[in-house]
Amino acid sequence: MSLVAFRDLIGVAYTEEEVKAMAADIEVEDGPNDEGEMYMRPGKPSDHFPSPYANEQAARFANGGAYPPDLSLITKARHNGQNYVFALLTGYREPPAGVSVREGLHYNPYFPGGAIAMPKMLMDGGVEYEDGVPATETQMAKDVVTFLSWAAEPEMEERKLMGFKVIFVLSLALIQAGFYKRWKWAPVKSRRVIVDVIN
Repeated sequence: MSLVAFRDLIGVAYTEEEVKAMAADIEVEDGPNDEGEMYMRPGKPSDHFPSPYANEQAARFANGGAYPPDLSLITKARHNGQNYVFALLTGYREPPAGVSVREGLHYNPYFPGGAIAMPKMLMDGGVEYEDGVPATETQMAKDVVTFLSWAAEPEMEERKLMGFKVIFVLSLALIQAGFYKRWKWAPVKSRRVIVDVIN
């Protein structure tokens, strides 16, 4: 989620104070300072979500050699992205007869090739919802997909609202242009022109 900043959550899921508190919980490397050295500071709302791994090698080591993708744009990067992510999260099963999956991989028919390094992450009861919604695998997958869709396009709702406003204003302008054209051209179109060819 390297493209999503803490401040993107303000007004969507958290207040500004809650976001500041969440950001302050992390340490961010900043600098250089006046002495030319990097230093650690508390996070700010303008900081992006921290990576769970220090570098690519640590990420590969923790994931059996596979480098985990940045999920900021995953729902836009894949064809039919929301359905793809949902199917991927809920599609783990035992491989069918005749299909062998090498050690360290897991069978998922929705992943290209059918073998994926990421183990099944969602289990029933994995989280507890404040509103009492049952924490089923399907519900959690839906929530993850909703969050990833928002993360890919946090401005989508504003953009669609702006588009609606623009179309509305252009429709009014089109109606006005139509009435103006009729008013301006009515005398010209309704007059009779008599051509006297003899004189």
